[in-house]
Amino acid sequence: MAATRDIVATYRGPGQVVRRLLGQGAREDRALIYLMVGCLLVFVAQTPRLAREAHVTGEDLGMMMGGTLMAWLFIAPLILYAVAGLSQLLGRALGRGPGGYGARIALFWALLASTPLMLLWGLTAGFVGEGIELNTVGAIWLAVFLWFWAAGFGAAARVERGP
Repeated sequence: MAATRDIVATYRGPGQVVRRLLGQGAREDRALIYLMVGCLLVFVAQTPRLAREAHVTGEDLGMMMGGTLMAWLFIAPLILYAVAGLSQLLGRALGRGPGGYGARIALFWALLASTPLMLLWGLTAGFVGEGIELNTVGAIWLAVFLWFWAAGFGAAARVERGP
C-alpha cells in the first residue's frame, strides 16, 4: 500500500497499519525514510511561521530557515532514534515492549502519519499567528501523535509476542 494510503488508514486504525508495516519485514531503510520524510514535512510546516516571524521582526528568513533545517533534518532524527531506544528499553523493562525495530517504526510512523496536522499547525502559525487557534491545532496534533505512537507501540509489542 502506498504511504499516503497508509497515512489515511492510520487515522482509522493506527495499530493495524503498524502491524502491516512490521509484517513487511524488518528493513532499516524503510524506518529511516519514514523518519526523514516526517522530519522534512515538519520542517516544511515551519516555513509559514518562520516567514511570519521574519516579516514581523525583520530577521533574515534564510538564516531562520537554515537553523530550522539543521534542527529538523540533522538533530531531530538523532533525538528521535534515542527516544525510540529509550521507549523500547522502558517497554522491555515493563515486560510489554517491542524490540528495537518495532519501537522505531511505531515512533517514526507516528511522526510521519501525524504530519498533515503539523502542516495545518504551520499554516495556522503563518496566517493567524499566536492565539487560541494555534494552541488548539497544536494540542490536537500532540494528542493524535501520542495516540498513533501508543497504538503503534502496542501493536508492535503484540506482533513480536505473537497472537
